[in-house]
Amino acid sequence: LGIYTPFGIGAPWISSVTAHEMFHSWNVKRLRPADLWPYRYDRPQPTPWLWVSEGITDYYADLALVRGGIVDSTEFFRTTTEKIVQVAETPPVALEDASLSTWIHPTDGTGYIYYPKGSLAGFLLDILIRDASDNRNSLDTVLRSLYQAAYKRGRGFTGAEWWAAVSRAAGGRSFAAFNARYIDGRDPFPWDSVLPLAGLRLVTDTVREPRLSLQTVGDSSGVTVTDVAPGGAADQAGVKPGDVLVALGSIPVSGEESFARFRAAYAGREGAEFTIRVRRGGRELELPARVRLVARTESRIEPDPTATDKAARIRQGILTGR
Repeated sequence: LGIYTPFGIGAPWISSVTAHEMFHSWNVKRLRPADLWPYRYDRPQPTPWLWVSEGITDYYADLALVRGGIVDSTEFFRTTTEKIVQVAETPPVALEDASLSTWIHPTDGTGYIYYPKGSLAGFLLDILIRDASDNRNSLDTVLRSLYQAAYKRGRGFTGAEWWAAVSRAAGGRSFAAFNARYIDGRDPFPWDSVLPLAGLRLVTDTVREPRLSLQTVGDSSGVTVTDVAPGGAADQAGVKPGDVLVALGSIPVSGEESFARFRAAYAGREGAEFTIRVRRGGRELELPARVRLVARTESRIEPDPTATDKAARIRQGILTGR
């Protein structure tokens, strides 16, 4: 399945990566698009279907973890929310284009977006199929049917076969508009209309929290400032790029967890005075600063308490595989 660094032992990503690679033994190792049949190791094989081969594999990795009891539903929803946020922060790109362009290594952040965005597309399709079939069919149905129709006959599946299988699983519903808008197109995914079909909702809150408004990088020499946002707390205190952060008030700076402790210690204390200690040019300086609270939006997927019985069954079906 893979060769892991010993430093990954016990890390949360180990189970996720392993589940992803295990599902690859079925999706891609066997079931794959016609563009990748037969697979060649001696030349590139560009395909617009990496959102299925990699993205939907990633969705099933998440399903394997929650269905197998490795994580609970809250963690599954948190992981899905993180993907939604990641996609929203990436320049809009069609899933087919992202799948193709990865071969030329784009530098705008879209090079591998077909992983999380493809995973989310699989989640949407799963919900829509379950809703249309009263939870009798799912994305599982699509993959099983293509496995029999394509892989078992010694070939890859075509785009027409993929969408025909999706339509059959959904009782004949057309997915032409879905394909045009969300796979071949760049429209944002319709969470507000689709999540309620699975007894879920996307909640977005605005929180105000202490922020220094700077960027850093950590290494063996400490946590070094790489950029300072104009007008922020760090800028007004006189922090400069190249400074090594030593302490924020009484909180020693050793890594990302130090900033979390700072936010917790000064939560709600707009204007409170504290000292930023830095190393600069061989000297240690104490820079007087004031707490600045910065607004940040925070999203989360959660069960909808007003969900219909049908929607609750679909939610349970996704989480359990039944």
